[in-house]
Amino acid sequence: MSPVTPTGYGGPESERAGAAREARSGASGRLWPILDHDPVLRMRGATLALGGRVLWRDLDLDVRPGELIAVLGSNGSGKTSLLRTILGEFRLASGDATFLGQPLRRGHRHIGYVPQQGLSDVGVSLRGRDLVGLGLVGHRWGPGLPSRRRRKIIADLLREVGASEYADAPVGLLSGGEQQRLRVAQALANNPRLLLCDEPLASLDLRRQSEVVNLIDQERKARGFAVLLVTHDINPLLEVVDRVLYLGNERFRMGTPGSVLRQRRPERALRCAGRSRPRRRPHPRCRSPGTASPRPGHGQ
Repeated sequence: MSPVTPTGYGGPESERAGAAREARSGASGRLWPILDHDPVLRMRGATLALGGRVLWRDLDLDVRPGELIAVLGSNGSGKTSLLRTILGEFRLASGDATFLGQPLRRGHRHIGYVPQQGLSDVGVSLRGRDLVGLGLVGHRWGPGLPSRRRRKIIADLLREVGASEYADAPVGLLSGGEQQRLRVAQALANNPRLLLCDEPLASLDLRRQSEVVNLIDQERKARGFAVLLVTHDINPLLEVVDRVLYLGNERFRMGTPGSVLRQRRPERALRCAGRSRPRRRPHPRCRSPGTASPRPGHGQ
């Protein structure tokens, strides 16, 4: 399939034209060539504050087509809030952020989203194909796709992520890894330029983690989209990740996994940012006169 060149996103006509292109091109294939080096997401001096508390400030971030960036940080550092900001749910306190050159807004069909893993209720009758199909209607106004066309797209997506065998199974009866495959398929339904994944590996065993990571990696290489993936554990991603964004103490660090995680405690390095040199505890024998040395077992 020949690649489709993205056009402007200035209004309803552009949205309808984009939808028509997608209907002609199908749900698979490299829609967005990696040859395009312009960032799909750009943030400059971005600061987010919620409830009077600053989560991160002065964030500069370029996310380019085809790259996978892992977002790390302690609880409450603003990792999920970063994704929700990109989705248009939160507004920046200061700074700028654009997607495809336009200000962030809600409901952009070219941003895919895989939410935090949560096993569906066993009593829910939603089938696998129904869950994937929700990705085709989330952004559309007016009549949906013709039934035959819609069924074909869903079937193609299920086959692409390896979920055809449980397409008609109730979602609540599936394992966590199987449910995540369906959520990835749902997120791919509208050929995203950017895929946001909020802890997609949580609650999965090591084997399922590896399967989900490989699936996301294969899809981003085949389709050419960028990935921002929030995680607490970088280890399952080390073979595929390009860069790491570490958030903590209102600051951030960006770089290769080795450069960002070289510190034993990256959050401590962020607290020290701005100091001319790190503070060191003086050796007990070098203390100033009159300073009591700590007793053994206290403060050591």
